[in-house]
Amino acid sequence: MIIPSYLKKGDAVAIIATARKVSKEEIQPAIAFFESYGLSVVLGKNLFESNNQYAGNDAQRTEDLQWALNDPAIKAVIIARGGYGSVRLIEHIDFTEFIRHPKWVVGYSDVTVLHSAIHAIGVATLHATMPLNFTKNAEATKSLTEALFGNWKELKAEENYSNIEGKARGELVGGNLSLLYALSGTPYDIDTKGKILFIEDLDEYLYHIDRMMMQLKLSGKLKHLKGLIVGGMTDMKDNAIPFGKFPEEIILDAVKDYDYPVCFDFPAGHIDRNLAMYFGREVELNVTDTATLKFL
Repeated sequence: MIIPSYLKKGDAVAIIATARKVSKEEIQPAIAFFESYGLSVVLGKNLFESNNQYAGNDAQRTEDLQWALNDPAIKAVIIARGGYGSVRLIEHIDFTEFIRHPKWVVGYSDVTVLHSAIHAIGVATLHATMPLNFTKNAEATKSLTEALFGNWKELKAEENYSNIEGKARGELVGGNLSLLYALSGTPYDIDTKGKILFIEDLDEYLYHIDRMMMQLKLSGKLKHLKGLIVGGMTDMKDNAIPFGKFPEEIILDAVKDYDYPVCFDFPAGHIDRNLAMYFGREVELNVTDTATLKFL
């Protein structure tokens, strides 16, 4: 796995939107934040375009992503926000120049599409908060810059008595469960064998979580894991006839036949305290009632 160079003062970072639209007012705090760390901020030409819910049409969003990936002067590509839309672009992206000049691609949620596609070509990425959320939690925002500058060493989770204890070491992969499910069977499908998988999700019906976990199990993606990390399972919904299980119970049922550590309530995903994680880097996971993830 190629690890992009960490940032230093004076480096340029690009802010682009591959999914939902954003306004200048929403992005201004992120510009000021990056500049306070001595970084130069450049904006995608189409960043503030609008096409229904999207930040411009597919061609405009593709143009900005391709530009940011290609330009060797840009050292990190920051996706402005999630929503939906990155999957509409990915087949049109040429990663040739990106492989020659790898850089950090940053985001979560819908950005899982980019994480998965970039891992398939062997480059690490950064799962972290995005500009739309920069004012929500100072710790999350600071963790992003600590990670970009190479100073982010470990994360710790709160107690959860549903955890399965154990230690594991492997490459960290994953992202939003719904997107991992949507990418199944595509060229951007995730490879989990011998790895530590992170999953999180937002605003899903409990039976949808069960269906997606069953897909991971039936496709063999859960069988050969070294460990499983579950982040925020936020604002889950139920039907009039209750599904009958909490998210922890659904996930534990899906992995009950396997022997590896599992931790819940990890501080990442669709939560305010969405701390940065390097995807594609070797990590050490230690799970008891709490959990610690160290980047090696």
